[in-house]
Amino acid sequence: MFEVEVDKDKCTGCSECVDACPASVLELVDEKSEPVEMDECLGCETCVEVCPDAAITVTEV
Repeated sequence: MFEVEVDKDKCTGCSECVDACPASVLELVDEKSEPVEMDECLGCETCVEVCPDAAITVTEV
C-alpha cells in the first residue's frame, strides 16, 4: 500500500499529476491536487515525475 501526499503550499493546481496518474488517484479539489483514491495507488511515482512544483511524495506504508 502507498501513501500519496501533496504539499498544498507548493501545488499550483496545474493538473499534470491528475492527467498522468494511471490509477486515477488524484483529483483537483479547490484548485489543488488531492489524493482521493489512495487505495488505488500503484506506487509508480508518475505523479512525482510530472509535477513541476515537486509537491508530491509517494511512500510505501
